[in-house]
Amino acid sequence: MKKDVFFEEVRRSLFGGKLTKGQVEGMEKIIDYRDTKYPKVTDDQLAYILATAKWETAHTMQPVKEMGGEKYLRSKKYYPWYGRGLVQLTWQDNYKKYGITNPDDALEWPGALHVCFDGMTKGKFTGKKLSDYIGNGKATYVDARRIINGTDQAAKIAGIARAFQSALKAAK
Repeated sequence: MKKDVFFEEVRRSLFGGKLTKGQVEGMEKIIDYRDTKYPKVTDDQLAYILATAKWETAHTMQPVKEMGGEKYLRSKKYYPWYGRGLVQLTWQDNYKKYGITNPDDALEWPGALHVCFDGMTKGKFTGKKLSDYIGNGKATYVDARRIINGTDQAAKIAGIARAFQSALKAAK
């Protein structure tokens, strides 16, 4: 992959003409993790992983904590197991699936990558997985939101995925 072409494309189409060092680092980590640990993940699936990470991390492409102040977070049924990481892992049982006993550990590389890829490829978050929506000639990005969070913001994330898909194709 020609990463310079990829980054130029996403800089223009998704990041308002500029990328931070953290955004570049995060995207590189996601792409490299796919290439080394999940080589069967297609570029169309990778586009959706990148789009999900962009959305779920408030566009930082870095593992983050769920947005909101302490009062808000404490009001969550799943506190202190509120959202963290690239996909906003929540609930103690979900953290346990990944052997995470300290919730803030979900913010660390490469664990955040493992949670993201494992959960999305194996359907560990909602029972739905990437291959249910993307692969074998189909890329139903709107429906793919069910992998993470029902249909919340599905159309917006699908648009982001299509832009990543275009950038990945241009970089080949």
